[in-house]
Amino acid sequence: MMYTLDDLLHLMARLRDPQYGCPWDLKQNYASIVPHTLEEAYEVADAIERGDFEHLQGELGDLLFQVVYYSQLAREEGRFEFAGVIDSITRKLIRRHPHVFPTGELYAPLDTPLLDEEQVKQRWEEIKAEERAEKSEPEQLSLLDDVPAALPALSRAAKLQKRAAQVGFDWPGPLPVLDKVREELDEVLEAMAEGDAAAMADEVGDLLFATVNLARHLKLDPENALRGANAKFERRFRFIEQALRDIGRPIEDCTLEDLDALWGEAKRQEKNLPSCG
Repeated sequence: MMYTLDDLLHLMARLRDPQYGCPWDLKQNYASIVPHTLEEAYEVADAIERGDFEHLQGELGDLLFQVVYYSQLAREEGRFEFAGVIDSITRKLIRRHPHVFPTGELYAPLDTPLLDEEQVKQRWEEIKAEERAEKSEPEQLSLLDDVPAALPALSRAAKLQKRAAQVGFDWPGPLPVLDKVREELDEVLEAMAEGDAAAMADEVGDLLFATVNLARHLKLDPENALRGANAKFERRFRFIEQALRDIGRPIEDCTLEDLDALWGEAKRQEKNLPSCG
């Protein structure tokens, strides 16, 4: 026997039962669950990044449970139920894919010609713009209104830039952006020379923003790129630690030159290059 979505919804209701439920679950609210939701989303991303498909099913279940949890809270308050969540996302996806569902019917025959990827992206953005316009009063409307503030900073920077690019506020290609990165780096150096901490923070922020713009123009996801760099740093630093453990030498006794030499060895091993030593 396998449990179903209905069983999970029943479990959630039992956890929140005022008389017989779980004391911890009864104390939770929308805001208190948000950190867990973010953590579960990152654990899904981490499992995919590491190719850990053995545990991906469990991580996806943890993430699904977050949606069920919010829906239970909303149900208790008479706002909406889980069925409404399913209905709203299904309707949105049908509306945003007119090239797949031209009649607006989910089970209509598949007899429409395929669009290429660029046509699909263009139509997707047009539909989202129409939806944003319907949500807002014209005098209050901004292209940036619904870019979530809680997104990781790199991802939010990319979304802000992409949104502004829709009306032509963008560089024509990656090379001018690279010039902008160099310009921002020079401004960081100027702030460092002045010793102004506030100015340094401001200029480093500009440098990061310009770097995100470069990644976007190269059709790279900046968040994924940085996650990759983090993983690479961690892998190489662990190599250094293990190499020192193998010879019984504490890392604290090493000079920067010693550590840098081991770092170079880690890079060479990753690239299968012969050692210089």
